[in-house]
Amino acid sequence: MWNRAVIALCLIPLLAPCTAAAQSFDRAQIRLFKTLHRLPGALARYDYLQKTMPDLAKPDRIVAMQLLSSAECELGLYNQAILGFPLKMTPPAELVLPQASQWRAASAVDVISRLAADRRIVMINEAHHDAHTRVLALELLPRLRALGFDYFAAEALVDTDPGLEKRGYPTAASGTEYLQEPVYGEIVREAIRLGFTVVPYDVEGHVSTQARDIGQAENLYREVFARDAHARLFVLAGYAHIDKAKGRLGNVLPMAAQLQALTGFDPLSIDQTQFLETGKNHSGDYRQLIGRFRPETASVLVNRSDGKVWSASPALYDANVILPPTVTVRSFGNDRMLNGEAVKNVTDASRLTLGSLTTMDWMQRPAWLSLEGTRRHVAIDSSLCRMRLPCVVEATYADEPADAIAADRYAFVRPDTASDLYLRPGHYRLTVKGLGGKTLSQQTITVTGPRTESLPTSR
Repeated sequence: MWNRAVIALCLIPLLAPCTAAAQSFDRAQIRLFKTLHRLPGALARYDYLQKTMPDLAKPDRIVAMQLLSSAECELGLYNQAILGFPLKMTPPAELVLPQASQWRAASAVDVISRLAADRRIVMINEAHHDAHTRVLALELLPRLRALGFDYFAAEALVDTDPGLEKRGYPTAASGTEYLQEPVYGEIVREAIRLGFTVVPYDVEGHVSTQARDIGQAENLYREVFARDAHARLFVLAGYAHIDKAKGRLGNVLPMAAQLQALTGFDPLSIDQTQFLETGKNHSGDYRQLIGRFRPETASVLVNRSDGKVWSASPALYDANVILPPTVTVRSFGNDRMLNGEAVKNVTDASRLTLGSLTTMDWMQRPAWLSLEGTRRHVAIDSSLCRMRLPCVVEATYADEPADAIAADRYAFVRPDTASDLYLRPGHYRLTVKGLGGKTLSQQTITVTGPRTESLPTSR
């Protein structure tokens, strides 16, 4: 688990060299950022970090672990990203976890929608290495649009893509590396489809953390409320930027507090990162909450007596979201037929013992990728790589160009392994790329229904 100093690293786009310098990283770390920035994509970053991390000094290795998990997240290796960077936030002082006798789990989408009915600003945070924390934003978009919210701001967007809304989909040039992750891309597509005005708001350049939060708030005020006195705004931010008072960012006054001062509107701030799944700690606060309330979907805790929503830090944010666990014993087993032979991806039972779960490239993908059943399984295997490993298999909507953010993506790093893509019914261009970004093969596929579909293997 990581201390507050390391957690602060999670607040920035780590591959932006100017931002890295502003955060006072040491020379070795800045060299690492610059090297990664020159590499052609997440697969190359993943491969480089895997090879160089053992030789790094411990502080640099911790930074590299976060960068590796971010690359794994972009590559669709979602459970591996969680296990590879088991981020545990510092608990609030004198934290008392709620008891099931006094509190109950309720749908986060339903409760947040109810709380948002009379608000002008709703903010929800996400963890950059854990795409599960992005699904709730995707689910909230239609509910908030129906309530009259008309602006959607995303931290990962940049202001150098003026054609984004007209085009209807994000490309690699639309934002930072976090936007390359497919679920984030789906969020932006859905916001545009629903008619939101999409707003980039992050700050570029050599700035301190405080200057960044001030700049974020000023950008949101200028681009939204100064132009539209009746605007209602939904913000997807990283970590503690959604806080309404000092605390988790030390002496920094966060973006949400700055925006509240500028607008006079009290944001509805929703936290998803205080209690994160790590996959390794089975006695921490997250595991205690899961054991007591057993959420099956993104949930908040509601008081059985007065209906109030639980917040571990009410001065900072209005509610904590508890996500169901995705890394389970089942995540480590995946029997699949490959070339007529059974492939069993787990051979060492000791890997399954509690407290000793380790990150493996052959883990099953999490069930939440079905997005409540709206996406179908499409079976793929490493034969698509044509013996050029590692490779990444990505599905792009057929009516979007090659540089559009993929609908889903998965990286194979070993031979004789199998997995799935998760795709909505429709037509896709399936592209297989090697380490340097070169296309190894391409085909068009159609996803038609709820059954698991299989692709022809490459020989």
